[in-house]
Amino acid sequence: MKIVNPLKQLPGALNFLREVKTEGMRVNWPTREKTIKDTLIVIGFAVAIAVFLSVSDYIFQSVLDRFLL
Repeated sequence: MKIVNPLKQLPGALNFLREVKTEGMRVNWPTREKTIKDTLIVIGFAVAIAVFLSVSDYIFQSVLDRFLL
């Protein structure tokens, strides 16, 4: 097994972090309003699906209870 000196890897790691910072500055980030709007849409869909699944579960459970009990 080859033993690597961590200090020899330091320049490469620092270069990587500089590149990450540069790339992060180039990203076209969405506006705050767009982010809030999209988040509310996702939450709305999640709530709608949860309600649908809850109602479906209740209906199926009621049907099964009538036929099995």
